[in-house]
Amino acid sequence: MPTFTVFKGNESGAPKKETTTRPDELSGDQVFVKITASGLCGTDLHYRTAHMGLGHEGTGVVEKTGPLCKVLKTGDRVGWGYNHGSCGHCEQCLSGNDINCPERTLYGYADLDQGSFGSHAVWREVALFKLPDNITDEHAAPLQCAGATVFSALHTHPTQPTETVGIMGVGGLGHLAIQFAAKMGCHVIVLSGSDRKKDEALKLGAHEFVATGGQTELKVSRHLNRLLVTASVQPDWKLILPIMAPRATIVPISVSSENFEIPYMPMLVNSITVQGSLVASRLVHERMLAFASLHQIKPVIELFDMTEEGILDAMQKLDSGKVHFRAVLKPVA
Repeated sequence: MPTFTVFKGNESGAPKKETTTRPDELSGDQVFVKITASGLCGTDLHYRTAHMGLGHEGTGVVEKTGPLCKVLKTGDRVGWGYNHGSCGHCEQCLSGNDINCPERTLYGYADLDQGSFGSHAVWREVALFKLPDNITDEHAAPLQCAGATVFSALHTHPTQPTETVGIMGVGGLGHLAIQFAAKMGCHVIVLSGSDRKKDEALKLGAHEFVATGGQTELKVSRHLNRLLVTASVQPDWKLILPIMAPRATIVPISVSSENFEIPYMPMLVNSITVQGSLVASRLVHERMLAFASLHQIKPVIELFDMTEEGILDAMQKLDSGKVHFRAVLKPVA
């Protein structure tokens, strides 16, 4: 029976190296993957004290396929993200919204004996995506969750190239959202607490940058048709709503345990929509990778060793806001 390394959460908050064992023969559409890189997402911090396999932004190489696999073959480069599978026959799956399938198998809720922090993993073929040749494994890894999340928020709901899109926050999600929105042809306005990341935001494709800290009124050249909230804390909506266009859409995409609160009457009289969005369906994930490949969209990354020490170091830096956009773990030979 194959045994492989998995890094699991621990009550101490420091990940521990363990092993997982699977049957010798793969069944159904299972695929045995050798992991080559993994992104570190803020969601991983929420599970660092849980005894489960950590990581959900993985890339790797197919080593073996099950009898029902139809697309992948040994040697293929693949990636996977937050959702590991769905039923394939419910209304949500049949309409292309498998991410909302009642039987979806999400990170943190299923497959708890493995993750993308490790040496290998076994996933269903439907959860794996072929990687474009012009995107390296370490750059592809953060696209599997962060990239899919921001692209889906723009593409699924659906953003037009004539829109003015606001991006709140210039971090792991925000720096990718800027690139995707700009390449979609949108006028991109970045909102951030200070002007510390202004130069980088403009280089990534932003057309305007507004520092919101200490302001009582914001000035933009155009009202926002869409706002992606990628920051970890909610903004002062009394400051933000005046720069939203009538019938604009607000899409909160960062994870929070707090309630979402917004002034009622300004939302009502301006027909503002608040749109929930969770990563991407299979089709949208495929489109995200193709779009990133065509337009050379890449995350800005910092590399860390995929060891107990390396993972803990990356987590501590992410938790303290010291990671430069996106941390990526690489296996140590």
